[in-house]
Amino acid sequence: MQLIRGIKQLQKFPQGCVLTIGNFDGVHTGHNVVINKLAEKGELLGLPVVVMVFEPQPLEFFLKDNAPARLTRLREKIGHIQTEPVNTLLVANFNQQFADLDPEYFIKDILVKRLNVKYLVVGDDFHFGKSRRGNFALLQEAGKQFNFQVTDMASYLIKGHRVSSTQIRDALSNGDLATAKYMLGRDYSVCGKVIHGNKLGREIGFPTANIQMLRKNTAIEGVFAVTMTGLNDSAVYGVANVGTRPTVNGGTKVVLETHLFDFNQDIYGKQVEVHFKHKIRSEMCFESLDDLKRQIQLDTAQAKTYMQYTNS
Repeated sequence: MQLIRGIKQLQKFPQGCVLTIGNFDGVHTGHNVVINKLAEKGELLGLPVVVMVFEPQPLEFFLKDNAPARLTRLREKIGHIQTEPVNTLLVANFNQQFADLDPEYFIKDILVKRLNVKYLVVGDDFHFGKSRRGNFALLQEAGKQFNFQVTDMASYLIKGHRVSSTQIRDALSNGDLATAKYMLGRDYSVCGKVIHGNKLGREIGFPTANIQMLRKNTAIEGVFAVTMTGLNDSAVYGVANVGTRPTVNGGTKVVLETHLFDFNQDIYGKQVEVHFKHKIRSEMCFESLDDLKRQIQLDTAQAKTYMQYTNS
C-alpha cells in the first residue's frame, strides 16, 4: 500500500481511481465492508483503490480537548488499513487552511484534478469545505458535471444495530468489551512504545511496561485482563491499568501500565500492542500504597482466573 502524507504530495492518477473519504476511526467491520465493496468496483473498472483520511480528525481540530475519544492513533489506523485491499492511503492534513477551502475548489482541485476520481463513496451526512457547505447533494451534482459516480455508505448492521465508531466508543466507556470486539472484528487494542516510568510498580512487586497514551482523550479506562504482542512469537498475558494514577500523582497524563505474568525481560523501547480482553474494575484512588498493592494482588488473581477460564 502506498502512503501519501499531505495533499501537496499527491500526483494525478492518470487513469483515475475509486475513492472513499472519512475518518475511519477504529477501522471497524462497517469500514471493512465499505472498503471491500470499493475494491470490487475498482477491480471492475480496472482502477486503484484510494482511501482519504484526515489528521487530525476534524472534530479534534475544532473541539480540541473536548473532542470524542479517538479509537485509533494514525499509526494504528495505517496498520489496520494496510491489511485491507487498498492501493493508496492519502492522509490529508486538516488545518484551518483546509477547513476554509471552498467546497467547489475541493471538488475541482482535489477530487477531479489531483485524484481524477471516477467512483466516490462517502456517508450521506458527509460535509466538507468552508462553513460545511459541501454535502452529498453537491457531490452528486459535481459528479454529473465531471463524470464521476457518487454513492453513499450504507449503514452496516449487526443484529439490527448500526456499527459505528460512536457505538464502539460508547461500548468501551461502559466496559462492554464484547460488544466493542463484535463491532471491531477484533479485540480493542492500543499500540505504543514501552517507556520508562517511575519504577513504583517494581518497588511494590508488580513491575509494569508503560505506554504513554498519545491521544487527547481515551476511549477506555480502568483495570483489565490483557494480552501483549510484539515481544516474541506468542502473546503474553497480563493485567493493565489505563488512567492517570490518582494514588501516585493525581496527574492528568493518561498512561497504560501493564504487568505481565511470568515475564522478566528488558523491553524498553519496543513497539508493542496491548489487547483488552475483560474489564475488572474502574480506576480507583487508594489511601496508601499498601492498599494499592493489595488491590493489585486481587486484580492480578482475577485476571489470571479469567485467562485460565477463557483458554481452558
